[in-house]
Amino acid sequence: MSVVLAKHQRLHSAHSSGYPSILPQITRTHQITEESQPNLTMSEREERPLTPAESEKGDVPPTPTSESSVPPQDKAPLQQDLVKPVETSEFTVRSVLVLISCSAALFCTAGFLNAYGVLAYYTLHYLPTYSNFQISWIGSFSIFMFFVNGVPAGILTDKCGPTIPIAIGAVCELVAVFMVSLCKEYYQFFLAQGVLLGIGMAYITIAVTSTLPRYFVRNRGLAQGVSIAGSSLGGVIWPIVLDELLDTDGISFGWTLRICGFMMLPLMVIVIIGVKRPIVPKKQPVDSEAGLTRITTKEQKASDAKARKADLARLRHPSFILLCSGLALFYFGFFSPFFYLTTYAIHIGETQSFAFYLIAILNAASLFGRVIPGYIADRVGPFNIITVSMLGSAIVCFCWTAVTNTAGIVVFALAYGFISGATLSLQFACVGAVASKETVGQAIGIVQTSIALTALFGTPIAGELVGAGGYIALSTFSGAIMLVGGAFVLAARFARSKKLMEKV
Repeated sequence: MSVVLAKHQRLHSAHSSGYPSILPQITRTHQITEESQPNLTMSEREERPLTPAESEKGDVPPTPTSESSVPPQDKAPLQQDLVKPVETSEFTVRSVLVLISCSAALFCTAGFLNAYGVLAYYTLHYLPTYSNFQISWIGSFSIFMFFVNGVPAGILTDKCGPTIPIAIGAVCELVAVFMVSLCKEYYQFFLAQGVLLGIGMAYITIAVTSTLPRYFVRNRGLAQGVSIAGSSLGGVIWPIVLDELLDTDGISFGWTLRICGFMMLPLMVIVIIGVKRPIVPKKQPVDSEAGLTRITTKEQKASDAKARKADLARLRHPSFILLCSGLALFYFGFFSPFFYLTTYAIHIGETQSFAFYLIAILNAASLFGRVIPGYIADRVGPFNIITVSMLGSAIVCFCWTAVTNTAGIVVFALAYGFISGATLSLQFACVGAVASKETVGQAIGIVQTSIALTALFGTPIAGELVGAGGYIALSTFSGAIMLVGGAFVLAARFARSKKLMEKV
């Protein structure tokens, strides 16, 4: 009898300590039958503690052992208390390997593209009879090819997986880099750097950025930020490597590019091996002998066609159309500081070496601007953060020509790099939020293509503005066009949800 009393006291102490999972058991224990205590009301029987006399007489009601003795209204809370969903981590060995490979890919593609300011300066020395406006068409067309090849690269990735597009892009980029090292004429630079390099970068970038969302859902913004940070790291390292090699006696412009190509080669091999789609278990055939109906091939095709139609309908949603339009306008002015901050620094009296390091400073700040906002976007939504980034970038760009000394231009590079970094990292996260997994490659390709035309004409127009109205004209134009682009993406955000404080 003392053992029973001790058991009851333990249950009673657990009830007083507030454990929710034990509470239903205590309630059922105190719900004794009418025969044992006929003169007490139900509430008195539930709340009255046992006396020592009752314990000695053995008047301890048995604990129900069958599900039938538990009232239906008590079963649900009990199950909710005992059964808790367990969320597995998205950061597995396989997904982390893909994430590292994606970062390495963007280090070699968009990161190398960020070093165009250094390449353009030395290309101008090789082509002294060509103006800055004409030289800018080489880099501008490279960006155009980078974006315009998004759709075919996306379709190929959705159909065949990432390996084939990455291999095609790696061959094109490496051949382009080695060919640029041999160029002497304008048309040679244009074909190698402007055309082939852009195509190679497009196929690699689309393949890796459309594969990554298949591994990450809850942490998609952070994962995209870490992968895109590879391009920022490339934007820091490549300008320094180019500048140091070009300043070294005995190393020509050609061998500088060849060394860069040899640095890319092992990284490309890692990317080809590392970026794979997640393994999806095959559907088992339905057993007709067990009383189930086997799905026919015709029915399966009809179901797949219906799902495909629903996936494509997402790409016609107003939020996706507004997102494409906003990004296209934003990139019209986005690259201006990346391409002309070096020449502006020389214009206000800074040394050539310091001016080249400004690109590295800008990209270093962009690295943090791509990772930190990506982490926050997983909590508050990618559309909310990218809107703030785009509008903030426009405001900072308006302040460009207000800085006229070394400290000011460093602060500008840090501010613009950080605030604009979220746009680069979260544009694909926004696309992943709108598109399905089956069409994310095509969706990214559509976004890239919508950016292509504005990216093509943005840099040459910026060069003409500098020649006609100075850097104040460039700053005003770039800031205004980015502000309009940010307004379009803000409209895309409200097209998905009208609630201001909602995660979008």
